[in-house]
Amino acid sequence: MDDASIIWSDAGLEVHRVVVGPLANNVYVLRCRRSGEAALVDAAAEPDRLLELADALGVVSVFETHGHWDHVGAIDDLRRSGRSVWVHPDDRTLFPSFDQLFHHDDVLIVGELRVRVIHTPGHTPGSTSFFVEGTPVLLSGDTLFPGGPGATSFEGGDFPTIIKSIDERLFRRFGDHVLVLPGHGAPTTIGVEREHLDDWVTRGW
Repeated sequence: MDDASIIWSDAGLEVHRVVVGPLANNVYVLRCRRSGEAALVDAAAEPDRLLELADALGVVSVFETHGHWDHVGAIDDLRRSGRSVWVHPDDRTLFPSFDQLFHHDDVLIVGELRVRVIHTPGHTPGSTSFFVEGTPVLLSGDTLFPGGPGATSFEGGDFPTIIKSIDERLFRRFGDHVLVLPGHGAPTTIGVEREHLDDWVTRGW
């Protein structure tokens, strides 16, 4: 697809991004360069575009960061094309359909890539981040953005919970160099965001 771009790569991994839908959702494809197999993160919207991207890049699986409407609009189309959709059980009722469940600290295999599941609740009960082992790539969904945590005002959201997720499961686990790829907007790094945690707690959002 001419509107998808590679935003990070090394000898083993390509990370492609395309922006779709009315809320400008980031959809990422993690492609194993050695096997050609890939996974799509968040089948958000515009299914025709995502099917074209999936066909071009060898997508066999879809990993969902959470179940809000703007992240799930193309799931049924991807499933009908033969791709397997993976979700966290705590958000299972939010998805139109799915195939497999993952849990915290599971490893999802994509060719020769190992994608670590990190349950980061707070935006939704089942919100999940994904870390590609052996790389600095962390996909944070709507948990962590440049400038702070995702919204917690929706049903199922909780501000103290998202702060705990970010602090204990992201900031304490990963180094400053780790690249954070959020569900909307621009990338950031753990190092840039870590120093502002107390400010977020003080402001309360």
